Amino acid sequence: MGVYSLYLILMCTWMVFGKPTVKKDRVHHEPELGKREDNQSFQYDHEAFLGKEEATTFDQLTPEESKERLGKIVDRIDADHDGHITTAELKAWIKRVQKRYVYENVAKVWSDYDLNKDNQISWDEYKKATYGYYLANPAEFEEATDQFSFKKMLPRDERRFKTADLNGDLVANREEFTAFLHPEEFEHMKDIVVLETLEDIDKNGDGYVDEDEYIADMFAHEEGGPEPDWVGTERDQFSDFRDLNKDGKMDKEEIRRWILPEDYDHAQAEARHLVYESDVDKDQMLTKDEILDNWNMFVGSQATNYGEDLTRNHDEL
Repeated sequence: MGVYSLYLILMCTWMVFGKPTVKKDRVHHEPELGKREDNQSFQYDHEAFLGKEEATTFDQLTPEESKERLGKIVDRIDADHDGHITTAELKAWIKRVQKRYVYENVAKVWSDYDLNKDNQISWDEYKKATYGYYLANPAEFEEATDQFSFKKMLPRDERRFKTADLNGDLVANREEFTAFLHPEEFEHMKDIVVLETLEDIDKNGDGYVDEDEYIADMFAHEEGGPEPDWVGTERDQFSDFRDLNKDGKMDKEEIRRWILPEDYDHAQAEARHLVYESDVDKDQMLTKDEILDNWNMFVGSQATNYGEDLTRNHDEL
């Protein structure tokens, strides 16, 4: 993708989202596994462990093939390579599977930024790919005052990149670049998500979001025109549920609770369930043998009609 083409895409995107005319949802929602039903048998487990789309392909593998390929997945789940799968490791895998779309999105754009093809993306590479035209022609942007202008977005992106770059070398591997592009999915990036939201909405620069700023982010009010009913509902939401300390404005912690709600952890519950059902020696961990002995709960095969994830390139997961 050419730098100028990327510039046009970015400018169009910022113009579209710069002044919303319909209700905007800033809340980041966790992928929903839903509720377990008693009559679901292993279907829920397959969808949690493999992903819903992958768990719908029928008659892909024989039981022998399923167990063989499941063993390879188990090796990937065992992050510390100690031969045991903990609830935490299983939870991390389930969360990763449920967020596969995030990693697939990064894979699609990776080559646009990895300019020297070394399987890493440096800050300089990202800056050149995204802001090259601006940096080469700064005079064309001198009059820009929009909050999403290149002049403002460049330092903001640099701050986010440095936060995602855990080892501080200004070079992002795939996990770090994923955190940069999708910060809402990573715990260590959530302060940045909150800060960027505050900067977007806080028009008077006082470090808080008041009710009018909260509404203006969702609704472009025409002078003298009526407000839709939902705007009144949002005003009630602000006073009743957003402004927790009732001081008429939201601080960073209140913004965090609004946009990053701490919902029920379905991945944790499913990980505990899988461990409980497969942990023969009751040491609260699973060995590869314990998982393979109960393989049809995790993946299935021709016998239970599930198993597509085992046919995928495991590097995709």
